[in-house]
Amino acid sequence: MSTTVKTLAVAGAVAAALTATVQVAEAQSKEKCYGISLAGQNDCAAGPGTTCAGTSTVDFQGNAWKLVAAGTCTDMSVEGDRMGSLEALDRDLPA
Repeated sequence: MSTTVKTLAVAGAVAAALTATVQVAEAQSKEKCYGISLAGQNDCAAGPGTTCAGTSTVDFQGNAWKLVAAGTCTDMSVEGDRMGSLEALDRDLPA
């Protein structure tokens, strides 16, 4: 293998490792926040009655979540004096 090919291979591996590290760091700086998304704007894997991102059918559906900055969820308020939750809620579920 030529030196140029080896150098490119190493550079590619380093770039991939850095990208993976950044993605892990970003994921760790976020948390699931239930009950704050508008209908159809939830992130993946909401509760029963939904399959993935964008499938919630009720505003502020208690079992649907969005990723938010870590440490901010329980400070988020929505209409009706309700707050975000780190756990699924039994409110505003689809009929």
